[in-house]
Amino acid sequence: MLDELIYGDADRLSNDAPVPVLHVQRREQRAGGAANVCLNLSALGGRVSVFGVIGRDDPGRSLRSALEQDGIDTTGLIEDESRPTTVKCSLIGLAQHRHPQKMFRLDTESKEIISAPIASALLERFDEALADADVVCIEDYGKGVCSAELCRAVIDRARSAGVAVLVDPAAIEDFSRYCGATCLTPNRTEAQRATGMDAAGEHESGAIARRLLDECELDSVVVTLDRHGAMLLERAGEPTLVPTIARQVYDVTGAGDMVLAGLAAGVGCGLGMPEAVALANIAAGLEVEVFGVKPIPLARIRHEVLRQSGQLQGKIRTAEQARLEADIVRQTGGKVVFTNGCFDIIHAGHIAMLERSAAHGAMLIVGLNDDDSIRRLKGQSRPINRLEDRARVLGALGCVDAVVPFSEDTPIRLIEAIRPDVLAKGTDYSREQVVGHEIVESFGGRVELIDLVEGKSTTGTIERLRAK
Repeated sequence: MLDELIYGDADRLSNDAPVPVLHVQRREQRAGGAANVCLNLSALGGRVSVFGVIGRDDPGRSLRSALEQDGIDTTGLIEDESRPTTVKCSLIGLAQHRHPQKMFRLDTESKEIISAPIASALLERFDEALADADVVCIEDYGKGVCSAELCRAVIDRARSAGVAVLVDPAAIEDFSRYCGATCLTPNRTEAQRATGMDAAGEHESGAIARRLLDECELDSVVVTLDRHGAMLLERAGEPTLVPTIARQVYDVTGAGDMVLAGLAAGVGCGLGMPEAVALANIAAGLEVEVFGVKPIPLARIRHEVLRQSGQLQGKIRTAEQARLEADIVRQTGGKVVFTNGCFDIIHAGHIAMLERSAAHGAMLIVGLNDDDSIRRLKGQSRPINRLEDRARVLGALGCVDAVVPFSEDTPIRLIEAIRPDVLAKGTDYSREQVVGHEIVESFGGRVELIDLVEGKSTTGTIERLRAK
């Protein structure tokens, strides 16, 4: 389906009716529904083929184009001239040019079951692609495409080929069309409707999962429980609650799509179900923090996994961790600045140089020579302060976002790994003398020479102390 979003200010009521007036400012189109699952999987690094039905109309062409621009194979999209492409048009009002809120939604769709020739064409194209698949997802929005016959055919063919089938079910009372799938991922409301049971607590959710597992002959069930996480039940185990981190929920739209995409990415990469559910939980948690349906970049999810596992305490980072955070900054339009040094005894000159460097971007990463590399550069009497102490002092500075220790004589390896947009160094260097300038400039970055504070240096400080 295609999501259309019409944004505008809603700051007055109509003169002729008690309704708000939307002063339209801009319009957006986004891939929604099952197409959103495709975009999410693509953002997670998957190679995706989509199978579904669109109308022979402008929205259908827009939807196909949006998917193809993201590298998704749309060979399996069948045009049906007897039905329109499903379009969800949301009117979004802004209060004082911010705080977007949905005011109204207009749906253009058909819920008629697709014809036998269309279903046959879908299955034919599905069969052609199945041999290359690691996992099959069925995203059922109840719009007539995922009929009982089509679902059973897809599940039977995929399972016979040894391919896992993950299903996000429609809000229907009869889940029999999904029998034989690998995993079913209903939310709390969908699970309650299909079983007639209450899912108020952990015990009740486990009982619902058990019933679905048995009645639908599944390998596993994941019942999503919004802020409470997800209930996982596998054929050979007991119900397990996979908790989620409490978040500021902005918009739940697309959370179910992200759960399915996260599970598929995990299963496709060989993760066990507990790990795949944890990954899907994290991805869905990030999704509800943004307005509307937007794919969450893999770097953002990897960063959140590291954060929740306790590997990102403070500001000390490995090169890989710093690159991950740098990618997130760049994806939001920010510039990443890199500088390096020994920073043995922090003085006012260091502070000024770091603050001025940070002003050239949204994130400042400092490469920090370890103790052995300083001895090679400065002599056996240095450093005065150990690496751990120097890193902690740098990390306490508000202008520094990450500190990355390195053991080599130069920071070339870090520069190649992090790929900063700006390489900052003091004006006591020329551009040609700045280590790594050619690397940064080769991918569109630049060198910034930072004015130094005259008369401030670590060597001078040490000499004055020794003179006393």
